Amino acid sequence: MEAPSNITIKGILGLLTANTDGCKKVISLGMGDPTAYSCFRTTRTAQNAVVEALQSANFNGYSPTVGLPQTRKAIAEYLSKDLPYTLHSDDVYITAGCTQAIETTLSILTRPGANILLPRPGFPIYGLCAAFRHLEARYFDLLPHNQWEVDLKALQGLADHNTVAMVIINPGNPCGNVYTYRHLKEIAETAKRLGIVVIADEVYGHLAFGADPFVAMGVFGSVAPVITLGSLSKRWLVPGWRLGWLVTSDPHGKSPKFMERLKKYCDINGGPATFIQAAVPAIVGETQQAFFTKTNNLLKQTSEICYWKIKEMDCISCPSKPQGSMAFMVKLNVSLLKDISDDIDFCFKLAKEESVILLPGAAVGLKNWLRITFAVEPSSLDEALQRVNSFCQRHSCN
Repeated sequence: MEAPSNITIKGILGLLTANTDGCKKVISLGMGDPTAYSCFRTTRTAQNAVVEALQSANFNGYSPTVGLPQTRKAIAEYLSKDLPYTLHSDDVYITAGCTQAIETTLSILTRPGANILLPRPGFPIYGLCAAFRHLEARYFDLLPHNQWEVDLKALQGLADHNTVAMVIINPGNPCGNVYTYRHLKEIAETAKRLGIVVIADEVYGHLAFGADPFVAMGVFGSVAPVITLGSLSKRWLVPGWRLGWLVTSDPHGKSPKFMERLKKYCDINGGPATFIQAAVPAIVGETQQAFFTKTNNLLKQTSEICYWKIKEMDCISCPSKPQGSMAFMVKLNVSLLKDISDDIDFCFKLAKEESVILLPGAAVGLKNWLRITFAVEPSSLDEALQRVNSFCQRHSCN
């Protein structure tokens, strides 16, 4: 059997980095890992919680495959703050990061002939996981000039009796959008009409700094069944800790068959390190709001730098200002550039000439667009964008 050929973000970023010439310091605006910069550091509370759990010697053994009871309880309480109802420990399954939560969810939903609706642009791991599970991926468009909202009319045209779920990512990766309450309600009502599950990827939950606050998709759990995926990685700035979760809610009661499949899959899939799980109650319960406010203010500052620097570049445009997450999409007009054929060519030549790494839009499903990560120290971000501007001017047709 051959592995699915879907491109991965890490794969293409590795190729781009290898293409730099070493004459300048490499600045990556491609990978969504803010921990490379000292201004993005987790809290001492989180660090101490992990150290205490490890040094206690109480968490050196296996955890239950669905997660430690205290970890599940802490995540249920944390997420319930955003909901009109209370989640219970049994609704929560602890995973090795959100990637494992994605793989688990798609694996238990698939069946012969099934298909799933995925956003374009979107996070390519969904397509890759679907391909491995022989789950047909059907892509619906997000509308760039309408704050990247879902094209719900087109989405409904993609669905049929074999559609099992649709995926939404909010706050948006790679688009930097934050969906309104109204639009999320429309998504839930559409899912109800189609009789499908909403998989809500909320890895960037609460990383919202624009006009619209973050609203959890689970708010609409009384309208349609929702599976919420999340992790500590982005909000607590600890992607390497690999602590994620999968949370179920269903207005009609959870399917016994679904729950049985979920528990069995956890038995064979393994979870995150036990001592990291044990630290979660203190991490989510004791982190001060000031830490989150500081992170959001910094992300707002760096997103503004990106937005206004892009305004200075003739060949790149931004259809909507970033409102959340850590990255956003900008459109590349290759007709204004000489000897640049498309977004992939642009990114490889940029890496070679300026040692700046951007992610070509083709990697997330949108040709001749670029994804720019702004979770970067402001001075490094400013320097990187100056280099991008110089590159664009050097390759300009004018």
